[in-house]
Amino acid sequence: MTTLAESRAHPELQDRSVADLAAERGVEPLDLVLQISDEENLSTRFRTILANNDEEMIETLLQQPGMLIGLSDAGAHVSQLCDACLPTDLLGNWVREREVLPLEAAVHKLTGEPAAVFGFADRGELAPGKAADIAVFDPRAVAPGGVRRIRDFPAGGERLVADRPEGVRHVVVNGTPIRVDGTPDPDAVASRPGRVLRGG
Repeated sequence: MTTLAESRAHPELQDRSVADLAAERGVEPLDLVLQISDEENLSTRFRTILANNDEEMIETLLQQPGMLIGLSDAGAHVSQLCDACLPTDLLGNWVREREVLPLEAAVHKLTGEPAAVFGFADRGELAPGKAADIAVFDPRAVAPGGVRRIRDFPAGGERLVADRPEGVRHVVVNGTPIRVDGTPDPDAVASRPGRVLRGG
């Protein structure tokens, strides 16, 4: 399914199915996409699920003990894809709303499980001597929030970010709080407390 994800001229249509909007206007879906895109000088953004579109199979996979969660194209399509909301979508959509996984199992799939697979012995759990990478969230409210487009690359290049999650109270990176009471701390973020990790 393709939805209208971002439109300055038609914000009231955002998150609606292109097929439904085309039917309402009496045009083909491709014609609708072209019409709206032309109105906005090709700045409109549409969202299409390219993979993992079988929700029943996703439920089955999420419950498999050997299934590692993750998706990345190493930043090759930052103007088209944003997978930063994977953790908050897992916790909000698949844990709270669909009850596919217990909260503890989902947190382990996001932390201890990948740390063990990639050989990060100092991460993945809260324990003395390990890096203090901590996300404090409200399980009743956690959700991805919106994806937005920013232009901060050289020559005005753009990328999609999901930097306004819902229900995430605090984020600590290597012991430095970079989000406090739901708000990023600009000085802490600018200090870049994280570091590049390489598996053992």
